[in-house]
Amino acid sequence: MTYPPKGGAAPPAQARPTMPAVPPQTGAVQPGLPGQPGAQAPRPLPDAAPPRRTAWAEGVDRLRAAATTEPGRLRVIGALLALLVVAFGAVTAWQMTDRSAAADDVLHNSQPLTSDAAEIYRSLADANTAASSGFLAGGQEPAVDRKRYEADIKTAAEKLVTAAANSEPGSPSAATISRLNTLLPEYKGLIERARANNRQGFPLGGAYLRYANEKMQQEMLPAAEDLYTKENQRLRSDYSDATPYPWAAIGLGVLVLAALVWAQRRHYRRTNRVLNQGLVGATTTAAVVLLWLVVGHSVARAGLDASYDHGVRSLNVLHDAQIASLKARGNENLTLVSRGAETVEVKGVIEDKFDVAFKASMEDLTTGLAKAASLADDQAGEQPVKTATGNMKVWKSRHTEARKADDSGDYQGALDRIIGSKGATGECFDGVDSNLTTALAHEQLEFKRSAGDGRDAMTGLPVGAAVLAMLGAAGAVLGIGRRLSEYR
Repeated sequence: MTYPPKGGAAPPAQARPTMPAVPPQTGAVQPGLPGQPGAQAPRPLPDAAPPRRTAWAEGVDRLRAAATTEPGRLRVIGALLALLVVAFGAVTAWQMTDRSAAADDVLHNSQPLTSDAAEIYRSLADANTAASSGFLAGGQEPAVDRKRYEADIKTAAEKLVTAAANSEPGSPSAATISRLNTLLPEYKGLIERARANNRQGFPLGGAYLRYANEKMQQEMLPAAEDLYTKENQRLRSDYSDATPYPWAAIGLGVLVLAALVWAQRRHYRRTNRVLNQGLVGATTTAAVVLLWLVVGHSVARAGLDASYDHGVRSLNVLHDAQIASLKARGNENLTLVSRGAETVEVKGVIEDKFDVAFKASMEDLTTGLAKAASLADDQAGEQPVKTATGNMKVWKSRHTEARKADDSGDYQGALDRIIGSKGATGECFDGVDSNLTTALAHEQLEFKRSAGDGRDAMTGLPVGAAVLAMLGAAGAVLGIGRRLSEYR
């Protein structure tokens, strides 16, 4: 049970809490509008922080500050010397690696491929000559001509395989090789048709032989000559890459030696000490690398130049002379095969087409042999060329007699003077071809010896330059470090 409170007065009300007064603060912003009494201006914001500097700028300032003291200058000099020596070794290794690789390509790639291209041409032309010689012998083709033809076709096919393996895919040379691989079976098919008809005594055999010769002269031999030209250009390009002096490396080497000499002179003037072992070692290694670079490349250049002047140039001339002799022999045979069926007009006179081509090829042969004799630099290279020249002169004389016999209606007499066993032009052609082959073998050996000497002169130079440069840089750093230790 509850009881009401006694009395009727209301309970006293509770007082509300009041906020303590805050005294005015100096500099604080007081409420009030501008212009009114008691109003104060807003407090200004603190200044913005300065922009942060880049690491490069700070590094430059530190380097500049360090350069104002002798230890700082020595550190800068040591770093620059080491950098220059290392750069000299790197540039030397880079340039000599490229030149050594180009010299190796000359010896093992481009020149052998050039010779293979020339051999493809020679084999195709000789196969064409052997086919026409066998055709002239009648239905019973001599076994020696048949064997020679088959050997030439086999050689051409093998050389085409080698050239295809060493050519760059998609290059013009690869396209030419592919075309020759397509034309070769077509040519062989025409020759077999010519033989089959000739054995049966059908005149159609001569037409097939002329058609095969046309395919050889107008399609296959120009393609083979184009391949030979492209490989020759590649060979000259490799020579151009291998023989120039490495001027960048030589110039940098001279700069390195000058910097090292200056550093040692500065060291002497400041300390009166004649030698600093580290700097002397760096100078010695730099001088050795520069001397090795100049002498080694000069020897290599001399060997490569000799391989071109006394090897490649003679080989090119001899190849051209051999090709001219093969063309002449093929045209001489076809003169009797066609029997005037194909003629051309020369200065208003109608002449046999193949006899005109024979005369042009013999002029090329005469010029080529004369040039080859002038390029021969020893007896072993000169003698085969002289013998070939003598055989060529006899060949011309016998051919003139054969043409006289043919023009007078003595076809058998002309045939005996062309493909007979004795006193025929075939003997002269074989002599020219054999002598040129001997001269080519000799010049090939000359090339290999000179090019090999040139390449060997650069052996070890890239690696040796890099190693010596690292030793030189270490010597420069140690030499400067020993000087710095005096300030500690």
